[in-house]
Amino acid sequence: MNNNVAIIDYHMGNLFSVEQACRNVGLNPIITSKQTEIENSDAVILPGVGAFPEAMNNLNKLNLIETLKKILENEKPFMGICLGFQLLFSGSEEFGNTKGLNVFPGQVKKFPTVSSTKSKIKVPQIGWNQIHPYNSQKWKRSLLNGINNNEFMYFVHSYFVETEDDSITLTYTEYEGIKYCSSIEKDNVFASQFHPEKSAYEGIKIYNNFANSINQKD
Repeated sequence: MNNNVAIIDYHMGNLFSVEQACRNVGLNPIITSKQTEIENSDAVILPGVGAFPEAMNNLNKLNLIETLKKILENEKPFMGICLGFQLLFSGSEEFGNTKGLNVFPGQVKKFPTVSSTKSKIKVPQIGWNQIHPYNSQKWKRSLLNGINNNEFMYFVHSYFVETEDDSITLTYTEYEGIKYCSSIEKDNVFASQFHPEKSAYEGIKIYNNFANSINQKD
């Protein structure tokens, strides 16, 4: 394969495990914040862990916001992971209200710390949880092809996406009675709240499907 995949470095971590996952499926990952390298790549991955406002500020300082929007519009294979998934939406309530990339309509909201029955909720959610198909037929045509329904994936997050467009929702997950969108797919874009690169063999299947989608574009 040896397709070049730009892993965007905007100082929000989680780069090297993504890089290794790409190598494991025959891709050639390039960790970069250079616009030309991102635009000339065969595919793009936007990973990330940390705070939404800091992430948007860093992308702005690196002049990558318009670059990202151009990539997303030009149908280049794109994967967003965790914070990189949340940034695709309209905005976040983390530390106030911060505008996102606004590729998809929806808001990023914090998990409540107390349930409807007044029991405490552990925030952040850390560990394995199930992804359930929002649309079984869409699942089979997506980067989740070959992965069993209700499979466990690895999550680390305090905020979740409340999307306003159900047509893009690929999976949902439930945590402490809260049902939320855990991945989306539309055209060239796949993005997930969970970390495929930390989700063992099943997560690597997603990277393998991503590699195959890049080859189909060649």
